[in-house]
Amino acid sequence: MPSSSAPDRRMVTGIVTIVLTVFAMALTDAFVKYASSDMSLWQIYVCRSCLALPVLVILAKGRVRPLSVQWVSLRSLLLVAMYLAIYAAIPVLDLSVIAATLYTGPLFIVLLSWIILKERIKPGHWSAIGLGFVGVLFVVQPNGRDFTALSLIPVIAAVLYASAAVLTRAKCSDEAPPILAINLNVALVTCGGLMSCTLWLFPVPGSGNYPFLLGVWSPFDASTLWVLIVMAVLIIGVTIGLARAYQSPRPQVIAAFDYAYLIFAAFWGFVFFEEIPDKTTIGGMALIAVAGILVLWVDRQEA
Repeated sequence: MPSSSAPDRRMVTGIVTIVLTVFAMALTDAFVKYASSDMSLWQIYVCRSCLALPVLVILAKGRVRPLSVQWVSLRSLLLVAMYLAIYAAIPVLDLSVIAATLYTGPLFIVLLSWIILKERIKPGHWSAIGLGFVGVLFVVQPNGRDFTALSLIPVIAAVLYASAAVLTRAKCSDEAPPILAINLNVALVTCGGLMSCTLWLFPVPGSGNYPFLLGVWSPFDASTLWVLIVMAVLIIGVTIGLARAYQSPRPQVIAAFDYAYLIFAAFWGFVFFEEIPDKTTIGGMALIAVAGILVLWVDRQEA
């Protein structure tokens, strides 16, 4: 009995952590969308992570080198590419559409856990993931008038997110979460710095049509600094939370609770942009909530 209690506690901790993390992720994405008219993506990458890194180094007690440099570096690259795919779509898509398309990710997590980690996926887990995906379809409404081919861009992000999540469990489970967070933020600063220098030295014709991705840095003011500070605090929580959550046993179970991001994205969309979900979207959110409850019930019944 004691041998099974420790994994159970880790699972509960992982579930609570992922719910809090996706709450912060949704708020972060809302801030990025809010700031996208004033700053370039690369400026956000560099400034946000530079503010976050000193705090993360303190949390890591000065130890920044991971146990496995190559696997942690690969994980960081996957997540940097994921953020790029998400944020590239933010100025042109509603937050709820991005969120729903992105959250095909748990399906890929289940699939990769089965293929790579050889995890046994219970039928109830497949049912929960499927139910959550139906909820996603209700939210994104692929036949709706607001759906475009751009809505599929976050699917790439979903595959990258799933790959990073499974890699975290398979190869980075013994790494301290602050160290994983440090390496991710260093990768964000590096990517943002290289792209900023490239765009400054070699301006892209027509960049004014898409300044968020192709523009140079904008001047700072007090409000910009406060937005960056808030985003830095959020990225600390998100990067540590993602690492800790997916170090838990059975990443496919954690993936089901990842769907809570959709609910939080709709909430912050209303707070920031006065986006009000329609009845279909609310129905989808309800299905997503039921999927999360089903995962817990299946685990208890088949434990």
